[in-house]
Amino acid sequence: MKAYIVGVGMTKFEKPETRDWQYWDMVREAGTAALADAGIRYDQVEQVPVGYCFQASTAGQRAVYELGLTGVPVYNVNNNCATGSTALMLARQFVEGGGSDCVLAVGFEKMARGALGGSSGGDDFATSPVARHYGIMAAGHGFEMSPPTAQIFGNAAREHMERYGTTPAQLAAVGAKNHRHSAHNPYAQFQDPYTVEEVLAARTVHRPLTKLQCSPTSDGAAAAVVVSERFVERHGLGERAVEIAAQAMTTDTGASFASGSCIDAVGAPMSKAAAEQVYAASGLGPDVLDVIELHDCFSVNELLTYEALGLCGEGESGKLVESGATTYGGRWVVNPSGGLISKGHPLGATGIAQAAELTWHLRGEAGARQVPGARTALAHNIGLGGAAVVTLLRRG
Repeated sequence: MKAYIVGVGMTKFEKPETRDWQYWDMVREAGTAALADAGIRYDQVEQVPVGYCFQASTAGQRAVYELGLTGVPVYNVNNNCATGSTALMLARQFVEGGGSDCVLAVGFEKMARGALGGSSGGDDFATSPVARHYGIMAAGHGFEMSPPTAQIFGNAAREHMERYGTTPAQLAAVGAKNHRHSAHNPYAQFQDPYTVEEVLAARTVHRPLTKLQCSPTSDGAAAAVVVSERFVERHGLGERAVEIAAQAMTTDTGASFASGSCIDAVGAPMSKAAAEQVYAASGLGPDVLDVIELHDCFSVNELLTYEALGLCGEGESGKLVESGATTYGGRWVVNPSGGLISKGHPLGATGIAQAAELTWHLRGEAGARQVPGARTALAHNIGLGGAAVVTLLRRG
């Protein structure tokens, strides 16, 4: 049975403590918008997977109680930065498996100011779920005082530069592109454009990454209504429906650790495997994609993901972004929302926000940032420790 997204909604992503709101306020706003977009009531929803990382157990129930008290199952999902896309994947599976005709996927996060630690479990790396990943980094690069996630991705960038000749300017071009794109996104945390030179001149977080190449901590929520084909037909939602054509989740294999490379430890092999599964399942490839939302938690991860998704060959991603192939007028538009770097990164909401952005483009509703004629889209969401989710969406 096919699954379709028929309604999406999200809050504006904002710097923590900007608004005086609780996480359930965010979910009420995003969930209400998604239901209104689909033209359905909450009492038509049969199951609700809710993604978040930093709240207590059953916070998902507390959040969606703002939408209604109907007694339907609520599932609390935590998969690090891939949490939102994991909730979306559960919604799709509920529908495709025939168990439900209408599922609401929700993701939210209310975060603290300052740099993100090594995992949502705290900074005790001896017992951290990502201790093995940071052990790879420490063995090859040592362990410094800068934020640990910036360290491991910064060291992946250094490896890419040493191995393939990638330049600081090419890394900065990712940040400049995504900040430029976010200027047209009213939901983005930052809406100021920057040049490559300004990105390079920003404060260094962990060499070679500057502040304008790093995703911020954010507050926000997103929601998506996922339904069956018969629900679409029964309720006349064909004009709103975007098909989830294929979706795959992968976790770490030996390839993440065997090489001792930070490029592998931050998930490049997971992303490649998930993309290959999606292409095989859909019968489509990167050549047919029009618009892509990918997990640019740091500029280097956008470059690594170009290669993992098959947009270019290994080591060619720096030249690809420099060529303009991944922005308006190029071969693909990547992160028209501004991506995590500029749109913001409330962990539990990110994956569903990507789906919302792509749904708007496929419907022709993205306003000033609309990718002309978009019919096929890809979302990529990754969580260190590890999960990679790739989702292919299309409009007939």
